[in-house]
Amino acid sequence: MKKTVLSTLVSAALVTLAAAPAVAQAGSPGGEGPQAHHFAQRQHEGRRASRLPSERVEARLAYLKTALKIIDAQQAQWDAFAATLRKHAREADQRVQARRAEGAARGEKRTPPTAIERMERSQQRLAAAYTRQSETLVAVKPLYAALSPEQQKIADDLLTPRRDGRARHGGRPRA
Repeated sequence: MKKTVLSTLVSAALVTLAAAPAVAQAGSPGGEGPQAHHFAQRQHEGRRASRLPSERVEARLAYLKTALKIIDAQQAQWDAFAATLRKHAREADQRVQARRAEGAARGEKRTPPTAIERMERSQQRLAAAYTRQSETLVAVKPLYAALSPEQQKIADDLLTPRRDGRARHGGRPRA
């Protein structure tokens, strides 16, 4: 019996030693696990991962303008729509920078928010999102009315998210 127990313990130890390098590699940044892939992707993207919304909005506007084939007669409506998106991006920049500064000031002394604080923050975010959506709708209605039926079909695909949270042109799901 002692021989069987000893044999089992030795076998378990050998299996553990054999599996240790695989476990260590999966947990490292160069491993193949999902977190490792995300880490490697963020490292590869470099500056892109920390870009501000105002840096991305110009590329988005250029893409939309090209895809919609905005003509001179639609330029005034386009400019109003683009100004609204730029304004929202500048406001988002301010929120991002404020969060970064708050995080740096807080350092390691971070205490988790209470349930009430989380609910209040959520309510503030939703109210701000509602305001942004209302402003965008006011700006997009005249533009949409000025578009041709073909342009409207393109706008239907590009300007509204799907139910699953992705943009219709293949964006990533929202977190």
